Amino acid sequence: MEKAILRVLIVDDFQPWRQFLLSTLQKLPQLKVIGEEADGLSAVHSAEDLKPDLIILDISLPKLNGIEAARRIRKLSPGSRILFASADRSRETVEAALETGACGYLVKTDAGSELLPAIAAVIGGKPFVSAGVGGKHPAQAAKRQNRDGVDRDSARSAQNAKVRHEVDFYHDDIALVNGFCRSIEDALKMGAAVIVIATASHHAQILEQFTYQGTNINAAMERGGYLSVNAVEALEMMMSDGMPDEGRCSRAVGDLIARARKAVTLKGARVAICGECAPTLLQEGKADAAIRLEQIWDEVTKQHNADTLCGYLWSAFPEGENSAVLRRIRAEHSAVRKRSCDREMS
Repeated sequence: MEKAILRVLIVDDFQPWRQFLLSTLQKLPQLKVIGEEADGLSAVHSAEDLKPDLIILDISLPKLNGIEAARRIRKLSPGSRILFASADRSRETVEAALETGACGYLVKTDAGSELLPAIAAVIGGKPFVSAGVGGKHPAQAAKRQNRDGVDRDSARSAQNAKVRHEVDFYHDDIALVNGFCRSIEDALKMGAAVIVIATASHHAQILEQFTYQGTNINAAMERGGYLSVNAVEALEMMMSDGMPDEGRCSRAVGDLIARARKAVTLKGARVAICGECAPTLLQEGKADAAIRLEQIWDEVTKQHNADTLCGYLWSAFPEGENSAVLRRIRAEHSAVRKRSCDREMS
C-alpha cells in the first residue's frame, strides 16, 4: 500500500523563505505543498478551507500574528499539525508558541540542518524544539509531554541561543570549499549576511563552485551580504609579535561584523562567518597562535552576536586523531560538525 501524501500549507511574509521551503519540500515525494500565504488572517482562512496535514507557520506576520493565527487554526482545523518556523529564539516566544497547541518550534537559521528532522518529528506525532533555543532532542522530549503532545519543559527551559563557534575538518581543499559553500548557501537562505575569510585560492574555488551550481551570489555581494576577506591579510591586521593581539582582533572582526550586519535581510538573523584565520596559522606550524586566536575569536564573536564555522584541513594534523593540537582545537569550539568527514569516510 502506498503511503498517503501529506498536504502542507506554508505561511510566511518573506518570499525567499517560502521559496526555500517550497524547493526543499518538493524533493520529498510524501509531501505536497497545497498553498502559500503571506499573512496570518489569510492563513486562518486557508487552513479552514484546505484542512492541511501540516502548517509551517511564521510568528511575525502582518494582519494577524502567527501565535494568534495558530490559536484560531487549532479551533477551525484541529487535525492540522503546526510547526512554527521563526527567527526568534527567546524563551518567552517559544513558550507562547507551544502554548497554542503547536507541535514544534524551528529556528529559521538552523533550518539547513533541522528542517527535515522537525517535519519528520511533527508528522510522526512527536514534539520538536530547535536545539538553538535549548530544546531537548525529540527522543528525549517525548518523555515529558502534556496531553496536547507538547513538551512544555523544553519550552520553559529555553534560553536565548548561544553564539555558535563551530569547527569542521576536511580531507582536502575540494571538501573544504564544498563545506563552506553549503554553509554560505544555508546562511543566505535564512536571511543572514556572510563573511568569508579564506585563502585566495579557496575564495576563487568558492566562486567557481557557485558559478558551476548556477547560484547567484552577485546579489548578495552587491548589497554587502557576502563579504570576501583574504585570510592572510586579515591575520596581518590581527597579529602582533607573532601572536594574535586581543585589541587588534576585536577591532578588525568587530568592524567586519558591523559592516555585514547592515545587509541582514531577516529580522533576528545573525551574521555568519566561514573562517580560515586560525587554520592558516596552524598550516604555518603556529599551533599556539592558532589556539590563542580561537580563544580570542570566541570572545569577540560572542560580544557581536555572530556565528562562526572554522574550516581545518586534516593535513594540519599529521598525528591524526591522536594529535594533542587537534584535541585543543576541538575544545575551543562549541561544536564539532564532522559533517564533511562523515560523508567522505562513509
